[in-house]
Amino acid sequence: MPSETQQDEIPKGEKLYEGKAKVLFQGEEEGTIIQYFKDDATAFNALKKGTITGKGIINNKMTELIMINLERIGIPTHFIKRLNDREQLVQHVEIVPLEVIVRNVIAGSMAKRLGIEEGTPLARPIIEFSLKDDDLGDPLIAEEHVLSLELATDEELSEIFDMTHQINDFLRGLFAGIGIKLIDFKLEYGRIYDEDGIGYRLILADEFSPDNCRLWDIETNKKLDKDRFRHDLGGEVEAYQEVAHRLGITL
Repeated sequence: MPSETQQDEIPKGEKLYEGKAKVLFQGEEEGTIIQYFKDDATAFNALKKGTITGKGIINNKMTELIMINLERIGIPTHFIKRLNDREQLVQHVEIVPLEVIVRNVIAGSMAKRLGIEEGTPLARPIIEFSLKDDDLGDPLIAEEHVLSLELATDEELSEIFDMTHQINDFLRGLFAGIGIKLIDFKLEYGRIYDEDGIGYRLILADEFSPDNCRLWDIETNKKLDKDRFRHDLGGEVEAYQEVAHRLGITL
């Protein structure tokens, strides 16, 4: 079981936001935020609540590893550095109010929505959008909604598609190399503005962990993600640890 290192308290500013899995604090340096990763677990739009011991540590370290590797292939991210077991320093961005969902295999809500057996491979990856709004249950929306509601521009959508396909190609290979199928996952993007406050660029934000992706063992199809918690399969702590171990993450 992961054990936390005893470290000095990181100076933080005011609490900006507390979500289901993270707490955001103003960073000591201007334009930065400290993300604190919790062990709290929720499912079905927070109708089910619980705890996965050590999850925050694993999610923090896994996000660090994924973001660093994505930076190496040219994907800009908000990640600056990991501060300790549960905290990392990131750039303050204006979040695009969309969840970008990537599907390589039919599972979860898509299987239920379309009446197709979970585990059915897709001929090509699908990218979907949902409106980032917990009160509405993060409803799926079409590209036309995104543009008409001015949630993102044509240029931003094009950039999001390009980066997301690149991320998916890289991560599928990364996980295949450790015997894991990347079934689906969610991403968030943010706008980071120039000093003049006019120009900006899109960068990858939030996190990447077993909380927001589906990971199945290639040989057995054993689920190694939050579905173990969602569907009372048990062994969620061990599943998260298994993913970390295969990625070479020290706990």
